[in-house]
Amino acid sequence: MQTMNTLRIGLPLAAAVFCAFPAWPAAGQSFSDLNFESTTVPPGQAPGSVSTDEALPGWTAYLGNVQQSEVLYNYTYNTDATVDLLGPGWKEVPNIEPGVIDGNYSVYLQAGYYGMFVSASISENGEVPLTAQSLQFKAWEMFGGGFTVSFNGNDLPLNLLSTGTAPSGQPYDVYGVNIGQYAGQTGLLEFTEPAGADNDLLLDDIRFSPMSVPEPSPLVLTGIAAAMLATRAQWRRTR
Repeated sequence: MQTMNTLRIGLPLAAAVFCAFPAWPAAGQSFSDLNFESTTVPPGQAPGSVSTDEALPGWTAYLGNVQQSEVLYNYTYNTDATVDLLGPGWKEVPNIEPGVIDGNYSVYLQAGYYGMFVSASISENGEVPLTAQSLQFKAWEMFGGGFTVSFNGNDLPLNLLSTGTAPSGQPYDVYGVNIGQYAGQTGLLEFTEPAGADNDLLLDDIRFSPMSVPEPSPLVLTGIAAAMLATRAQWRRTR
């Protein structure tokens, strides 16, 4: 019998200085539900399987290369690969810690067994806004399995910009990828947690920005890395 998996959290991360970006503007019209708040899952929905169309409007979910007509809501498996929507009531599930990064919902991609080790991913077709130079988002990957972001099959190099802690207590990292070369183009935007033993990615607040992503200074990188290592070490001690 499958049991619920404990969402991985740690102590609040140390703040990292990053002030190069203005407030993020709204995303391009052809992309939808980039903050995962457009779900039509009914209020009070019990934990379990729900329609992908209801849970993640505009997105397609995959385990490996197999498209999923359903994803999990407020429920995860210990070792099986899953795509999950975490929402209201998640923190009330016995033995599960808070995990939503922002707003009411976050997406949780857990690679793992699906007959064999497979990746977990979500993707969406849309047009990159003409003014977009970067794509920024909040994410949390406990074991560092090396998630990827791609557009039309082209991997976009990740830049770690800063860290933070959500009101729920969930720590997160802010990432940016430069996407200006694809401005005005229509294609597939995909977030993938690679195949592996219980790798996972918590994801929220995907936004386009008219600013390109600068490389953080060595001092900022050192501070971010130290904060991430301290949080992961604390989580392993308290797990």
